[in-house]
Amino acid sequence: MNRIEAEGKLNELREKLEEYGYHYYVIDNPVVSDAEYDALMQELLKLEEQYPDLITEDSPSVRVGGNPLPHFEKVQHEIPMLSLGNAFNEEDLRDFDRRVTDGFGKPVSYACELKIDGLAVSLKYEKGRFILGATRGDGTTGENITSNLKTVRSIPMRLKEAVDIEVRGEAFMPKQSFEKLNEAKLEAGEEPFANPRNAAAGSLRQLDPKIAAKRNLDIFLYSVAQVKEKEIPTHTEALQFMSQLGLKTNKEAKHCKDINEVIDYVNSWLERRPNLSYEIDGIVIKVDSLEAQQKLGFTAKSPRWAIAYKFPAEEVMTTLEGIELSIGRTGVVTPTALLSPVQVAGTTVKRASLHNEDLIRQKDIKIGDKVVIKKAGDIIPEVVNVLEEQRTGEEQDFKMPTECPACESELVRLEGEVALRCINPKCSAQIREGMIHFVSRNAMNIDGLGERVITQLFEHGLIKDVADIYKLEREKLLKLERMGEKSVDNLLHAIDASKENSLEKLLFGLGIRFVGAKAAKTLAQYFEEIEALQEASETELEAINEIGIKMAQSIVRYFKKPEVSTLINELKTVGVNTTYKGPRLEISSDSIFSNKVVVLTGKLEILTREEAKEKIEAFGGKVTGSVSAKTDLLIAGEKAGSKLKKAESLNIEIWNEAKLVEELNK
Repeated sequence: MNRIEAEGKLNELREKLEEYGYHYYVIDNPVVSDAEYDALMQELLKLEEQYPDLITEDSPSVRVGGNPLPHFEKVQHEIPMLSLGNAFNEEDLRDFDRRVTDGFGKPVSYACELKIDGLAVSLKYEKGRFILGATRGDGTTGENITSNLKTVRSIPMRLKEAVDIEVRGEAFMPKQSFEKLNEAKLEAGEEPFANPRNAAAGSLRQLDPKIAAKRNLDIFLYSVAQVKEKEIPTHTEALQFMSQLGLKTNKEAKHCKDINEVIDYVNSWLERRPNLSYEIDGIVIKVDSLEAQQKLGFTAKSPRWAIAYKFPAEEVMTTLEGIELSIGRTGVVTPTALLSPVQVAGTTVKRASLHNEDLIRQKDIKIGDKVVIKKAGDIIPEVVNVLEEQRTGEEQDFKMPTECPACESELVRLEGEVALRCINPKCSAQIREGMIHFVSRNAMNIDGLGERVITQLFEHGLIKDVADIYKLEREKLLKLERMGEKSVDNLLHAIDASKENSLEKLLFGLGIRFVGAKAAKTLAQYFEEIEALQEASETELEAINEIGIKMAQSIVRYFKKPEVSTLINELKTVGVNTTYKGPRLEISSDSIFSNKVVVLTGKLEILTREEAKEKIEAFGGKVTGSVSAKTDLLIAGEKAGSKLKKAESLNIEIWNEAKLVEELNK
């Protein structure tokens, strides 16, 4: 395929992927399978790698996240992003309606929308292409978070019409994504996010867009700030226009003819709210007529034509009957409050996370206390505060143990962490949790071997580590409760089939700290054999794209353990595959970069730092971040500093960017 043919093919692929993405992420109506979409994306990435000068700023490939930013640039909003006044009850809403009627001179109709609990953002498009995304900030000055917003797949890179338009909306984290993120944080010994709003804001304010890309954010657009050469008479029609352009709007919006219908709409969502897959904290009510909005105008802080009805926070009282400790697969000890059952936000709550010892001390929680609880973000039950005035004197202080409740090993608090950990690799609780992770869908994916069955096998002494899963005998399984012949045969078949998984499934299943599914795939593709990974040094690991210092240290530390070597050998003995079966990296063995350690420094003009790194690695080189005696080559861009001086002092070969590009083109 020549360059002209490649350009045509790239345009075709981008159009298809944008259209398929629109159906999947915006209107929730997929028209192709995930496999077909992924195949087209891989074809696009391969062509863009061959012709990097044909990469466009609106390519679907930007969804994975670009290079880290040094800082966020400030953005001045041409039209201020003002906050809304609040209403807390029916009387407040009727007062708002009276003010609007008096101000406009006659009754009006309203547009009502769910108030998404996220981060307000502004998106600008020129000739239909996404050019700028910014936070609300203080209303007049925000931050340029374009790179992070490009990772939100429901934001189109190109609109269906070539219009100049600025729209506002709310970026948010769906409940499911929030739960998974907090689970991962707790496993890593980190503080969880308090609610989905904080999680969304924290994700979009990461300087590394790849972090935002991993967090599965979404967006609803709720207003047109400005648009050229288009007259829009009402807010309802503005929402319709945005949908026509391919922008995602909330389908629960409703036009209400008067304030009575508004109040009915508000009351209906007080009950339906828990059923949503995302978090809302109220209802936004706007005068529908844009002519009326213009006449009503603004106060210094907010528009006179809109108000936000805030849902009352549901907090209930119950008794904290005890505190239970659980051990995760990484050894983190998590205290959980055991509560007298109580209804909160539509469900019965019996347990609430206490996160760590520091939180228990901070809130002065005692066993037997009357406590107020709520669902953080209406999802995760948490203890809000203790009702000290109701104490009887019989309450008991809680002290975190110094020994693991499962194996009695000493608990430690690692530097920089708030959580206590059990670091005994033979801890029974960690082993059990590790096995549950090993058989999970994203790991070895052994159907029929869920948490209940793993626990049953563990308690009966049939498995002590993950290798034992592949030694299970049919006769012994049949003796277990609720294990009939058909279920046992299906389970053994699933276990046998999992032996053929590609290496990345095994790596993720082993539960190496900091190594998620994506990193496992990267490692498997790079090393291809588990033996090569076992022998890798920190320097070699750090040279791989997406493998950072903490992950590299964790991997080396993991494979140094004698018991890990024993486990890997056992898995090989029982027939578990330990090689990568996916598409190989195309690495040239006879290039000038083969087996060379390369350092990039200074500003590159022709290639981005990431492009240069990927190309050098594709030709067999290893790109590291620091200059040492092991460095073979330094690529110095403009304003190269201390690394260049160190390379000169060590007599390391130095190229400029032009020389690099010349050699890459060879």
